[in-house]
Amino acid sequence: MIPLTLSEIRDLTGGVVHGTDTPEAVVVDGPVTTDSRECGPGSLYVARVGEVADGHDFVGAAVQAGAVAALTARAVEGVPCVVVDDVQTAFGRLARGVVDAAPELRIVGITGSSGKTSVKDLLASVLSSVAETVAPVNSLNGEIGVPLTVCRVTSTTRFLVAEMGARGVGHIDYLTRIAPPQVAIVLNVGSAHLGEFGSRENIARAKSELPRSVPAEGLSVLNADDPLVAGMADGLRSRVQLVGLAPEADVRAEEVSLDERGRAAYVLVCPQGRARVTLRQSGAHHVGNSLAVAAAALELGLSLDQVVAGLGAAEAVSRWRMEITDRPDGVVVVNDAYNANPHSMRAALDAVTAMHVTGERWAVLGGMLELGADSDAEHASVGAYAASLGLDHLVAVGEGARPLGDAFPGAEWVPDTDAAYELLVGRVRPGDLVLLKSSRDSGLRWLGDRLAADADTDATATTNPEAVTR
Repeated sequence: MIPLTLSEIRDLTGGVVHGTDTPEAVVVDGPVTTDSRECGPGSLYVARVGEVADGHDFVGAAVQAGAVAALTARAVEGVPCVVVDDVQTAFGRLARGVVDAAPELRIVGITGSSGKTSVKDLLASVLSSVAETVAPVNSLNGEIGVPLTVCRVTSTTRFLVAEMGARGVGHIDYLTRIAPPQVAIVLNVGSAHLGEFGSRENIARAKSELPRSVPAEGLSVLNADDPLVAGMADGLRSRVQLVGLAPEADVRAEEVSLDERGRAAYVLVCPQGRARVTLRQSGAHHVGNSLAVAAAALELGLSLDQVVAGLGAAEAVSRWRMEITDRPDGVVVVNDAYNANPHSMRAALDAVTAMHVTGERWAVLGGMLELGADSDAEHASVGAYAASLGLDHLVAVGEGARPLGDAFPGAEWVPDTDAAYELLVGRVRPGDLVLLKSSRDSGLRWLGDRLAADADTDATATTNPEAVTR
């Protein structure tokens, strides 16, 4: 983090200092974190009050780990604190202060119903090949995640990649005031969180808050292949580039092909010229992701050669996104179970259908959350789509996935991941491919880890770290 004194943090957040008479002498120059276990020398500990724990209970542990101060809602005896009315709001103000202290910083904001994390990882990989880049760890994309990412910026950071999610209208607008982007990327408008938003049009309205925040001299990168996203161009102050497979796209892919692992190669066509791109990620949906990355990176000053080299070198970073494991016994496990919505379900099914296998293809699918009144119909539609692709087996896991299994002739339903494991270890054979995909609460990602660790039926279960208490 850019070093700040406790008095500067007080001024940025509007708080009151407790626990020291010399706040100007207390310097935060280490990690800023909401987890006391991640503190180190010079840290600022942000004491959030969560659903299951009160961060104020861990201030002492944070200090023992090296924290020099805490951002709190109440004074903690013996610890230098900035006490504020609302820790979350104050944390956002602190992060904006970090941005303002780095005038040369270029910020890219990314949103979409699916693919945000993959694009964030890919863009960060490309940009970091030429200059210091900060990007979120995993999927830190909300009111706490964005400030955590911003506070990792140093005086030498050139690029900040900010993933921005929303669960309601106004959420992204708030995040753009913390990290105002010069470049915005909108990937798609799907059915994720449809139960909360009520309609895809409302989702589009929320996502459009990102490009609407970009100034006239900035650039909005919009998906030409998604009508709701392309329609966001109307009325924007910024310049616009459309990306995709559509012939009218400013940055587009031609001559797309997939190898035996479903990895794409194509000819990138853009205002800077034409170039051959080869990706390392499996799935044709990464073509669109990489086009958005190319448009943003070119806008930020990278050459076409640098962009192509960066795209070709980038590996998957975040876990459980098309994570492929080749087991010693010849079984291929594709763990894409970090999260799911109808759009990403179809993309994952397409990806494994494109992969070469010597055995049979299995789709192990769990429920998709937050789809509202259309949930059963959306699940059934995905099941029917899987059937149309000719997959050999479908295993539906959990109550939410019942409609999905009902739409796939011959599908098998199991109540939980343990039952799914027992079914799979008894029937999967060398040469088979097993896809796991679901919303994150289903536990399928841990099932995927368990299967990936197996070479036979004598596997040891992978512990679910989310079930471990502090």
